[in-house]
Amino acid sequence: MADPTRRVLKEEVLTYAYILLYIALSSGQIFFNKWVLSSKEMNFPYPLGLTLLHMVFSSVLCFIVTKVFKIIKLEEGMTLELYTTSVSIGAMFAMTLWLGNTAYLYISVAFAQMLKAIMPVAVFVLGVAAGLEMMSCRMLLIMSVISFGVLVASYGEINISWIGVVYQMGGVVGEALRLIFMEILVKRKGLKLNPVSVMYYISPCSAICLFIPWIFLEKPKMEAQGTWNFQPLVLTLNSLCTFALNLSVFLVISHTSALTIRVAGVVKDWVVVLLSAILFADTKLTVINLFGYAIAIAGVAAYNNHKLKKEATRGGSSDSQDAESVALVPPATPNR
Repeated sequence: MADPTRRVLKEEVLTYAYILLYIALSSGQIFFNKWVLSSKEMNFPYPLGLTLLHMVFSSVLCFIVTKVFKIIKLEEGMTLELYTTSVSIGAMFAMTLWLGNTAYLYISVAFAQMLKAIMPVAVFVLGVAAGLEMMSCRMLLIMSVISFGVLVASYGEINISWIGVVYQMGGVVGEALRLIFMEILVKRKGLKLNPVSVMYYISPCSAICLFIPWIFLEKPKMEAQGTWNFQPLVLTLNSLCTFALNLSVFLVISHTSALTIRVAGVVKDWVVVLLSAILFADTKLTVINLFGYAIAIAGVAAYNNHKLKKEATRGGSSDSQDAESVALVPPATPNR
């Protein structure tokens, strides 16, 4: 009896370790990105270039992990038609990361995190427009609660920058569109991929989509400075953290469930909001901020619960689908 008990205990400890690793890497990546971009810290104010570096680094590492060392099996079933669909997902992913990281130049990490709580509203509205969701009184109430909470949190923001708000909202729309395309790719076309397989296919597409605007928007600015202020070790570590975050998502999903990763995501959001007030001088939290964010998070929790129950009634929730949603959501998409 001792051996089975010890085995179960070991599995539980390992599971909690993976969850803590995900929370640490996800929140840490957000702080790392802010530190790199901030003019008061490392002063590398090129969010497009930073995001491009992440995608190139991720593409190379995914190839090494899946094709060279074959540590993680690459899911089969990707056809030319499906890869064409993944190009649109890669473009939306690139848009999300680019705009989200740019927002850090104008608003605090905590406020950016509060604004991102509006994500379920954007996903639901676009889902209704695409015929993937059905409008109901319950969902309308949940969306209203989330929207009200975000509005209250925004009202309580002391140093608000509308430029930063626009960039962050643009990132939210990009992420919502990516999730809609992912829904079509997974449900309508029947393809199920683990997070590493998703990054293997999506990262090169995102890198190309980021490279073109980088040439016209940031490359001239970097050349005009005379020096790119490029610190290879720091930026390599930053990119490595991004890749490690996606691996942690893979580990959590494979050892737990979709519900666990969503709960961990909520915990991570609060960790980011509270710790950013200690780590960054531009973060000034108010009681109204926290009250509004608590309302929004309550709405997000209700939304997640509703979605999971809905999936259960359809024959069980799809962990693979949720894995992609988390893997390409923040860093974290890396900026979340």
